[in-house]
Amino acid sequence: MSIPLAKHLAHTDKKTRDKAVKALATFLSDDTQEPISKTDMAKLWKGIFYCFWMSDKPLVQQALASELAELLLTITSLPASLAFLRGFWEATVREWGGIDRLRLDKYYMLVRRFVNATFRLLARSQWDKDACENYNETLTREGGPMCPSDIRVPTGLAYHLADIYLDELEKVLGTAPEPILPAPLSTLFTPFFVLAARTPLSMTYKRIQEEVFDPLLSALSPPPAEPEERPQKRARLEDGSSREQKYSALVSNACFDSPTEGKIEADVLRKRLLRQVFDVASEPDTKDSSRRKMYALFKESTEEDQGEEG
Repeated sequence: MSIPLAKHLAHTDKKTRDKAVKALATFLSDDTQEPISKTDMAKLWKGIFYCFWMSDKPLVQQALASELAELLLTITSLPASLAFLRGFWEATVREWGGIDRLRLDKYYMLVRRFVNATFRLLARSQWDKDACENYNETLTREGGPMCPSDIRVPTGLAYHLADIYLDELEKVLGTAPEPILPAPLSTLFTPFFVLAARTPLSMTYKRIQEEVFDPLLSALSPPPAEPEERPQKRARLEDGSSREQKYSALVSNACFDSPTEGKIEADVLRKRLLRQVFDVASEPDTKDSSRRKMYALFKESTEEDQGEEG
């Protein structure tokens, strides 16, 4: 990677920036190129970050966000794609504190586009186990957006990921141009289990349970069998029914952790994910406050399932 290209990405002239993005796509798609060094990757991503910084009209921002995220899929080597993705997250965490309020929404959009492209990349790899684990490690390692112990990481990034993760996975599963293997939910949601268990912040745990655990478990719940349920329980079951509708593509094409074994029934998958909640809660690194909440989630959801079966 030549440093001038990285500098052109952050040029004040839009035409120069546009040409640099096109040149970058050509460079990344050339599988004869040597891997980008860590130092050059950091310089490259600083240029990309400020290329996006200077996009100032909504339609231009949307187009550029999509174009940048598609670079992940332009790269022909899966390890190279994952290295490029790691560069994105390292730059995002590093530069996030300097984003002013007026620019924040467009960077949230950029993160959303990259999450979507990442799911498409992993789906294209047939949910390759090593690739999924590499991605999870990128998210949860020191300096990653979901690292529970790194106080330098802005909490807003983890909150945003919690808000969009299910929706973006649903989009990818629902709009795939050709059949894909079932999504391994246990693997894909491991970063949320890790962060929920180990975060020192009660608000972070609350956000993950409300935006990830609850809607995911609700989506996997069976629809209400009878209308004559007591009001409180009926409301919760109806919520589960609407969630199942909302995440229908996910529910119909998911497995626990082994895509090659095929999709599994929603109620079986729900029970296995609840067991994962229990197991993570039992780990020694889990914070006591999170342990209590995860045990409570397991107990309440399990009792609810048993009540429906009875």
